[in-house]
Amino acid sequence: MAENDRDYLLVAAIDFGTTYSGYAFSMRDTYKTDPLKIHANQAWNAGGRQLLSLKTPTCLLLNSKKEFDSFGYEAENRYAELVMDGEQEDYYYFHRFKMSLHNYKNVKGDMLLEDLTGKPVPAIDVFALSIRALVKHLMDALDNRGTGVKPNDIKWVLTVPAIWTDNSKQFMRKSAEKAGIEKDHLLISLEPEAAAIYCQHLPTEKLSGAESGFTMSEVGTKYMIVDLGGGTVDITVHEKLLGGGLTEISRATGGDCGGTAIDAEFIQLLAKIFGAPLIHTMKREQPEAYLDLIREFETVKRTIKPSKEGKVNMAIPYATLGALCKKILKEDLSTALLASPYANSISVRGDKMRFDANLFKNLFDKTLKNILTLIKELFTREELESVALILLVGGFSECALLQAEIKKTFSSRRVIVPEESGLTVLKGAVLFGHNLEAIYSRKTRVTYGVKWRPLFDPEVHDQQHYIEINGEARCKNAYDIIIRKNTNVQQGHTVHKNYESTKDKDTVTFTIFASEKMSPNYTDEEGCYKIGQAIIRISDPSKVQSLEVEFMFGNTEMSLHAVETKSGNSCELSFDLI
Repeated sequence: MAENDRDYLLVAAIDFGTTYSGYAFSMRDTYKTDPLKIHANQAWNAGGRQLLSLKTPTCLLLNSKKEFDSFGYEAENRYAELVMDGEQEDYYYFHRFKMSLHNYKNVKGDMLLEDLTGKPVPAIDVFALSIRALVKHLMDALDNRGTGVKPNDIKWVLTVPAIWTDNSKQFMRKSAEKAGIEKDHLLISLEPEAAAIYCQHLPTEKLSGAESGFTMSEVGTKYMIVDLGGGTVDITVHEKLLGGGLTEISRATGGDCGGTAIDAEFIQLLAKIFGAPLIHTMKREQPEAYLDLIREFETVKRTIKPSKEGKVNMAIPYATLGALCKKILKEDLSTALLASPYANSISVRGDKMRFDANLFKNLFDKTLKNILTLIKELFTREELESVALILLVGGFSECALLQAEIKKTFSSRRVIVPEESGLTVLKGAVLFGHNLEAIYSRKTRVTYGVKWRPLFDPEVHDQQHYIEINGEARCKNAYDIIIRKNTNVQQGHTVHKNYESTKDKDTVTFTIFASEKMSPNYTDEEGCYKIGQAIIRISDPSKVQSLEVEFMFGNTEMSLHAVETKSGNSCELSFDLI
């Protein structure tokens, strides 16, 4: 990216979320004079719902040939029409698919995703076509403004959770490249980090919960960013340094307890009333009713306050649910409800389901508990004792129940919710694109290493890893540590390792591993996983070549560089998912 740095005219960030996605951009010249003048797209039209939104649902519709049809609200509305016309069988509809990259540690390039009704498509196509749709929407917006900006004038920033594995980050990069973004025009930004950068720039009046005169930009200020998204909760902790940069003071942590976990609790509740087979049938055969149900729940979910008492009303697809009850349960909807464990706490009036407020609030309990546990665990780390500020960002941070619980549990600390907290990551990613030095140093989240075969030492190695090679006792699958978990690394921090090529082979190939442990012994032990394969091309295979491989840490992605020691020639190197 560095050699292109001076050429770009505009930074564009794409926030590819579990439930919603969007983009924002700012011109390089504008950033220098007014860094917060960032344009987020105002014109995602929600169709029938009479609203203009800053983000669009992360939904993709493909035709029978698995080619792009539509994305976002357009895909939602088009799919609903197809279902009404009975034509949905020939189409593929994907929603909330980003979590597939969190759920699998060992994300592979050939991974498949199933659409809403279970039909498979290569995951990289689903991600690439979605990113391409966002890129096209942005380029059209720039054309309409008459900016004259071409794709090559843009530095692109793609946001990912800080807690993702290197495999998942690499997969997102490959998807963006497949979507047409040039490799050296693309940066990966970590979501809570981006939010931290954005909050640096905000005046006190934009920080709900901050006292007058308070500033985020004071040297020595330490704060925790809790990025509460649809899929994940992602937490980083930073300290403001002299000179304006931020240093990460504890490794990123998080989990899959975002807003959609509450939707899953709601679906579980319906399954307890109507049975899982009925819900499964509705999803497969009446997907528009299922999606309406989720959307309606999402809307009601946002409005619930801790003080809510009495009843919570929610529209349901009454005709579809009623017909499915008759077909599968052989009874009507109200009989099924009366026979369920919720006969006294849920009723149906017309097309509305009425919940006791306490039952509805209980749907949040497990997720809120998981989030509070994550934050509590972080505060047991010695280095975080003096952190007095908690910033809540991300779409789910707007949930009043969640805000109240966090404020109550951590009453000795100040909890701040920035204005428009759902856009802090997106706008922060734009700022990061303009100033890569905004994050001075990071903590490694895992221990990186490669597989090797040292001489067998019975004092150190266990017998099951014993192997003989050319009459020599060796240890197989030993973990050669490159850098340990929790190491403080500045941008561009390098570690050098020496390797040798094999005569008459034109490449050297090695697999890079990651481990949750501080000092793993073997690459096949629990907690270790592959993150990719490096292939180094040798200039003269007729000789054994000594190689120096440089592993670079401290940026949002790990990178490698290789040199033939004798000649000093740089080697052609590729790093890919396995």
